Amino acid sequence: CVSVCVCVCVCHLARLPFVAMAERYAIRTGAPAEGARVPELVKKRIASDAALAEEKEKALVAKEKLLAEQREALKKRTAEYEKEYETRRQQLIDLRREAKLGGNFFVEPEAKLLFVVRIVGIIKLAPKPRKVLQLLRLRQLHNGVFLKVKKPILQMLKLVQPYVTYGYPSLKTVRELLYKRGYAKVNKQRIPISDNSVITKSLGEKQALFGMEDLVHEIYTVGPNFKQANNFLWPFKLSAPRGGFKCKRHGYCEMKGGDWGNREEEINELIKRMN
Repeated sequence: CVSVCVCVCVCHLARLPFVAMAERYAIRTGAPAEGARVPELVKKRIASDAALAEEKEKALVAKEKLLAEQREALKKRTAEYEKEYETRRQQLIDLRREAKLGGNFFVEPEAKLLFVVRIVGIIKLAPKPRKVLQLLRLRQLHNGVFLKVKKPILQMLKLVQPYVTYGYPSLKTVRELLYKRGYAKVNKQRIPISDNSVITKSLGEKQALFGMEDLVHEIYTVGPNFKQANNFLWPFKLSAPRGGFKCKRHGYCEMKGGDWGNREEEINELIKRMN
């Protein structure tokens, strides 16, 4: 009789529904049939499941509260970033006007950020430029990466100048690239940045970057965590430009006109056609 009751209880528990939760594990819910004799082991398991369910519910509430706080903090930081961008833009306008009224020339501030696009494939490519392109993470045609303006980077770009074009991206360009073609490198895998949690898990604890606008600000301003933020991004896979290239064999600054080399602010127009 006891064995029959145990079998009935176990079969009934096996048919109990699972709660569909977003967490990694689900906990059985429900109770044995009314009037059925429940063995001690089953009682202990039911009590353990109840304790786990309570603990899990508390963890979910705490997680939702933390996410809400992070979202609110991100909104405030986004407003601060927009104010910072506008202040900087207005400051440059005022300086240009002041120089013009005084009959002087205004020297634009030096750019801190580069965006480099590979425009040549692998056919007939010498070993040294190929290695430099690998170091710059430009392994495929139409790949693009952000780089910090500094002497070693500029020296490397000189070695591969006929194979790439680069310039100084604007805030709008940086934002559009990250939102439309931004992919993260997580565990050596290419993961789409479809949620702020992807950024938070990789850069939140150490670099204090919790959302897309934090990432945009860090990249555009070349902040102290630019290296980690840039390495977190997978190289951008751009499309062939609408309307095509002009002439890849000639440089952009040559009299005949071409494509490779430094475009400065004109890189924004090319990215717009490739994005």
